[in-house]
Amino acid sequence: MVMFLFLVIALAVVVAAVTLAVVSGGDSGPLPDAAPERVRDALPPDRPVARGDVERLRFPLVARGYRMAEVDDALGRLGAELAERDARIADLESALAGARSAAVHQHVAMDKPTGEEHR
Repeated sequence: MVMFLFLVIALAVVVAAVTLAVVSGGDSGPLPDAAPERVRDALPPDRPVARGDVERLRFPLVARGYRMAEVDDALGRLGAELAERDARIADLESALAGARSAAVHQHVAMDKPTGEEHR
């Protein structure tokens, strides 16, 4: 019986100490809320994305993986810039093909003998 009484008193002292520590909060008070972690090396807003930008891009981990909004924003921007570059490449390739065809036609026209040279 003495042992049981000793255990009950010890338990009461431990519960009181823990309750006092939690309620008083110590000298610093409650812990401040942590700011959510964000992408440190985000994609540059003032210039096109380069390969190094994509290689440095790291998304912060959250409880269930990554912040979907940040990943969606980055992928959307990369997709738009790639589409813009593909369109620009297609325009340049068609202009180059047109210039080559014009050069071939001009070269063929210059090689044809004229009536004066034939006589």
